[in-house]
Amino acid sequence: MQKSRLEVVDALRGFAIAAIMLLHNIEHFDLYYFPENLPEWIKTLDGAIWSSVFFLFGGKAFAIFALLFGLTFFIQSDNQAEKGKSFNGRFAWRMTLLLAFGLINSVFYQGDILSIYALLGFFLIPLSRLSNKQLLAVSAILLLQPIEIYKLVNALLHPGLPVSDPASWAYFGQMGSYLMNGSFLDAAKGNLTNGKWAVLLWNFENGRYFIILALFLLGMLTGRYEVFISNAKNKKLWARVLLFSTISFTLLFILQKNLALWVKDPATFRSIELLFNSWSNLAFTLVLVSGFTLLFYYNSMRVLLNFFSPMGRMSLTNYILQSVAGAYLYYGFGLGLYKHTGATYGLLIGISLTMLFAFLCRYWAKRHRHGPLEGMWHKATWLGQNKTF
Repeated sequence: MQKSRLEVVDALRGFAIAAIMLLHNIEHFDLYYFPENLPEWIKTLDGAIWSSVFFLFGGKAFAIFALLFGLTFFIQSDNQAEKGKSFNGRFAWRMTLLLAFGLINSVFYQGDILSIYALLGFFLIPLSRLSNKQLLAVSAILLLQPIEIYKLVNALLHPGLPVSDPASWAYFGQMGSYLMNGSFLDAAKGNLTNGKWAVLLWNFENGRYFIILALFLLGMLTGRYEVFISNAKNKKLWARVLLFSTISFTLLFILQKNLALWVKDPATFRSIELLFNSWSNLAFTLVLVSGFTLLFYYNSMRVLLNFFSPMGRMSLTNYILQSVAGAYLYYGFGLGLYKHTGATYGLLIGISLTMLFAFLCRYWAKRHRHGPLEGMWHKATWLGQNKTF
């Protein structure tokens, strides 16, 4: 049962990594540039691919990653609890190490999520003491986006409030100078300073901190209730989740698309749109997770979906290596492909890199227990203890 659980989790994590790869490539790793010298049919195809890939994975891939992050915390804590030990100190050290990995990744890609996960991960230590009902309640409050709810109420009480551009836009507007034309050192400095502020502000403006922490807690609950273990009860549970999340997403999507017809006040519209967007993304994330998990119950599909498993077991290595590869491929100090590739070519590059990484991960996994960076992280986590690797 434990083995089956880890198989589906590894495959799901690998699926999220592959989705992130596709997203990052079509957006040139945050270097938004749309070449004008492409044939018109390519531009039309670019638009369709951009919309489709972001519809499928935008705001969902990171959410799957966050959910499984919370599950991993539970598994590690539970393993230590069974031995009569606390994992809290080691986990705090583990998050410090993850922050270091995130800062290294930020040298190449300003949109790094590892450093944000590391900082928010510290909240899991005190929150892990809560009961299941308390965890669910805290998750619900976070998913309701309390700051945005406050803004919405304020906008409803004071119609006509001025709407200004998000603060992050000013920082994003400066990144072209160092990503397009700068050296590697220029890009690294820009990513760690201007780019970091842009990403931190953007995540705050879009309520991502609340969403990520809520998903961490929901991931813990999936571990406590053992919902990824393969059995008839969980199969029925995931079928209900799929049905409920599909209906919820459909309703939210329809409402979101018609929002402009019903809400005319700009400040009110912005808040409602952000709320509906975050909730619809969450609903579609559950569609992906439940659908993927249900397919994994069938042997024929499990064989296909296990394609992602080696990538999932080496998610840290894959995430950072794709940033290194993407920076070299698209930024000015490297091949500068941002000038020549739209979403179509970016998608083809992303698929090619996914296939290459999957092959390399499978090759590595046959010879090593951990991925390169996973092994470093694991050994550093247990530094000072006699632990069998």
